[in-house]
Order: sequence, then structure tokens, then C-alpha cells
Amino acid sequence: MEARTPRGFHDVLPDEVRRWQFIEDNARRIFDLYGFSEIRIPVLEFTEIFARSLGTTTDIVEKEMYTFTDRDGSSITLRPEGTAGVVRAFVENSMHAKAPVSKLWYGGMMFRHERPQKGRYRGFYQIGAELLGPEDPASDAELITMVWKFLESTGLSERLTLEISSLGDNNCRPQYKEKLVAYFEPQSEKLCPDCRRRLGTNPLRILDCKEDGCKKTAAGAPKMIDNLCPDCSAHFEAVENYLENAGVPYTINPKIVRGLDYYTRTVFEVTTNELGSQNAIAAGGRYDGLVEELGGPKTPAVGFATGMERLVLLHEKAHPGGFQKEVAVFVAHLGEGARTAAFKLTSALRDRGVSAEMEYGGKSLKSQLKRADKSGARYTFIIGEDELSRGKVKLRRMETSTEEEVDIELAPSLSF
Repeated sequence: MEARTPRGFHDVLPDEVRRWQFIEDNARRIFDLYGFSEIRIPVLEFTEIFARSLGTTTDIVEKEMYTFTDRDGSSITLRPEGTAGVVRAFVENSMHAKAPVSKLWYGGMMFRHERPQKGRYRGFYQIGAELLGPEDPASDAELITMVWKFLESTGLSERLTLEISSLGDNNCRPQYKEKLVAYFEPQSEKLCPDCRRRLGTNPLRILDCKEDGCKKTAAGAPKMIDNLCPDCSAHFEAVENYLENAGVPYTINPKIVRGLDYYTRTVFEVTTNELGSQNAIAAGGRYDGLVEELGGPKTPAVGFATGMERLVLLHEKAHPGGFQKEVAVFVAHLGEGARTAAFKLTSALRDRGVSAEMEYGGKSLKSQLKRADKSGARYTFIIGEDELSRGKVKLRRMETSTEEEVDIELAPSLSF
């Protein structure tokens, strides 16, 4: 067989992983400052969890989920996103009874059967966070601020735009959907087949269609933000005020339509113009009915997710290089006795917390120095039989190619 990954899946190789770890470490640090704790949820859930939470008319449920029948006949799905699983864990473990507010973040692999493109895979990685409990608009603004501070910490904020809007709630959205239907029905022949079907199931999704005909037709459609009820309007205004007080730059984009049914009121996206059509870096919003939908008590919530692949692509453009793994010290040796001494010295360096590598075989000194240089080592110890007989070792500074002898017993305690 040919050794290759399935279409739409990819490896993250060692040279790339360090950049991923840098981004993940910043997320962990910033989320901790905001009081969020990590939660780890299964990759598999019962299909009903996603059908009930995401909505049966969404593209994810209709077209993109990896679903199969388990041996006991139950329907199982590889998670296409993280929020539904986190909320399921929140309900199943009665987390609402332990504290009035739960701040949870997660990271891991998600799965969607989409057409693979640059920055969009069928097996992809996300980092996300969910704030469950408060209905106050301050919680929306806190989460959005945290997302922006996280992206700032990675050195990317100057290449990003934060856009916010509101999708209203069950008081004002039904009337808005009626207005959309009234607007689109006389022009239905201009819509793609999917959007003609959506007209009877979920007309909001037409606003998010990427087909040229649908985009042109939707340009003149009524805007949700102009049709908010007084409570939703006041909520959105408060979110704006909190963001301004926090010094978070944003623009209002009334065209934001999240692709999942559970969103209410605040929605937001972080976008860039440097990755072509795959311009969304992070997105999220409020979802006040989802906990109840999955069997829990009425619990307002707000959350977000960011795709790691796009974040890494943008980071590579903004900060090329500088993430290769380097070692502080390389230990070269010549001779059988010197090899044993080199192993002991390498172990002692590592015990002191110094990253160190050594040559395994019996290659020439020239070959070993080439490997030391390629590893990025700043120093190389050279142990030969002559040095070993005198209890010495050569210390070579790779940048200047200068050498000095030091006592082999003192070598592990030097500063590097």
C-alpha cells in the first residue's frame, strides 16, 4: 500500500510543532489570567448531541459530519466542533450545581467532510472557550476581550480585524426571518438550489452563502441588527461600551451569520485579508438556549473557537523562521572510551536542565561538528582519548570556532 494520509488530513511535523506550541502556550497563559480552566472532552459523541445543538438544517449536520453506526446500533459522530461536547459535559456532570459560573477552555482535533483548501482540512485543530452562567453583556465583552488579548500575545493583532454584530433572540428573530422570506421569495430564481431550500428551513443561512448570485441578491436584504427588540438592542449597546472601555478595537458587521442554530444575540468574527478566501481566524457568540436544549437548566452562555491551521499560516507569514528546535550543547567523541564519557557528560548536562545531544556512532570529528552546527548548538564538547587520559575536554564555541580545555568533571556545571 502507499503510505499516505487520507485526503483532507495532515501531519504536523516537528519543525512546525514548536510554532503550534508557542500559540498554544499563549492561549493557556491568557485564558488562565481570565480564570478559565481546561476541559478535555471525547472525540466521539452520540450523533443526537450535534443534531440537537447545531440544528438539523445546518451544513455541518446535513453534509459534513463523520457519522457511523456503532456495534450496539447507536449512531456515533466524530466531533465537528467543540461547544456541543463541552455543554454535554457541563450537563452530564452537573457542573451548574457546583458554581454559578463555569469558565472552560479546550483544544483538540475536529472533523468535517469539506472540500480541502489551504488552511481548511477535514481533520483540523481548534482551541476554544465557553463561559457558562452569566447573561450580563459584560461576559460577552470579557470573552471577546480575552480572544483579542490572546491574538495580541501571538503578535498577530495588527493583521486582524474584529467584527461584531447581533442575531437577536426568540423575541425578534422570528419576525426578522419572515422579512427575509418576504425579501427572497420574489427573487428565488436568483438563488442557488441550496438557498432555495434554505428559504423554507433556515433563511438566515442564505446571508452566508458564498455563491455569487446569492451574495448579490442578499446585498439588499434586511439586516438583523436593524430589527432587534429593545432588550437585544440594549444588550448589544452594552457589549460595545464594555469593549470600548477595554480598549478593544472593533467594527460592526451586520452581515455576520454564524452557521450554527444555537447562537443568540452577540456574534463576532476575527478576520484577516492575508489568507485569501479562508479569512476567518476566530469566531463565536452567545448561545443562551443550548444547555437547556441538551437537558440542563436554563443557563446563558457565550463562547468562541479558533482554527489552529489558519492561525499558524498567518503566524508563519508574520513571523517567518525562529521556531526550529535548537540544543545548547553538542557532545562529540573520538574513541570507545570517549564515547562512554560523552554519554555520561550528556546525561549530566540534561540533569542540570541543559538541552544536549551527542553523536551515537563512530563518525569523524568533521561529520560530528557538521551535525553540531546543524542542530543549532552554541557549544560543542569534544572528547578524545588523549583528553580523556588527562581528565580534560575541549569546549568549542561554535560561533567563533574558538576552543579551550576544561576539566571534564567541571564541564556539566559551566554556564551555557
